[in-house]
Amino acid sequence: MHLIKKYGNRRLYDTDTSRYVTLEELTAKIRDGAEVRVVDAKTGEDLTQPTLTQIIFEGRGAQALLPAQLLHQLVRLQEDALAEFFGRYLQGALELYLNAKRSAQTVMPFNPFLSLTGVGAPFGSWGQPPVQAPPQPAPTVPVAPAATDLESLRKELDELKRSLHRRRK
Repeated sequence: MHLIKKYGNRRLYDTDTSRYVTLEELTAKIRDGAEVRVVDAKTGEDLTQPTLTQIIFEGRGAQALLPAQLLHQLVRLQEDALAEFFGRYLQGALELYLNAKRSAQTVMPFNPFLSLTGVGAPFGSWGQPPVQAPPQPAPTVPVAPAATDLESLRKELDELKRSLHRRRK
């Protein structure tokens, strides 16, 4: 686990490499599979969740996923309702996504539309030689077991709930 210290001026210091890193470098490190823990350099408070949330919302155009009207509604809700909403909704949505992804990967070798390219037949439907399917690139990112992904997402959701409850007090 990489320890990142966040200073009052919003700078991030990677204690493993003994240098300051940008949010983009931290994002790349996480995408490469690193586990990080971000703490306030002065107080030691765990800032991992807010930092990961910042990475998610600042990258990949995630702001478009949550329209302003929805964000207004969420701000108006009490924090308990917000935590419950996000906990249940995101957990269900992520489980659905991971199951769909796993199912799609399972049936891909049996895709009936691959045979429509004419590969393997002596001639295509108009008497022309079949069009060869372009070679598929090998997957570059190994797919982690869904149970591990789901477990880590559940832990993150639990930490988010605890964080919201602490802020309420």
